Amino acid sequence: MFAEVTGGEITGPRLNGKLLSGGGDWALLGDDGFGRLDVRGQVETDDGALIYTHYEGLVELTPDVQKATVSGGETQFGDQYWFTTPRFETGDERYRWLTQGIFLARGRVYPSGVAYEVYRAA
Repeated sequence: MFAEVTGGEITGPRLNGKLLSGGGDWALLGDDGFGRLDVRGQVETDDGALIYTHYEGLVELTPDVQKATVSGGETQFGDQYWFTTPRFETGDERYRWLTQGIFLARGRVYPSGVAYEVYRAA
């Protein structure tokens, strides 16, 4: 399955910006009830930096996830097993910290797409 990344926003204490169009979200839907994710995109921060992001992960294709994906509904964080490992690349020194950390995110279906909470390992 493929979905084009057409946009979005990123908000947080250290990173704010928009997800640019042109990325992609590939999902291999397994007969074991899980989707294997491979997502790539680019972020433009509010202060003009460009950041490439790529993550892989697993999403449990529960009946609620499937229904929300098809109908434009939503799930909550924790309603399903959905975790990714985002990686970031940038040449902008202000965001070097993104290239020097390990990140974990949990996901959910949101009416207009998906949403993630992203955490940096301490």
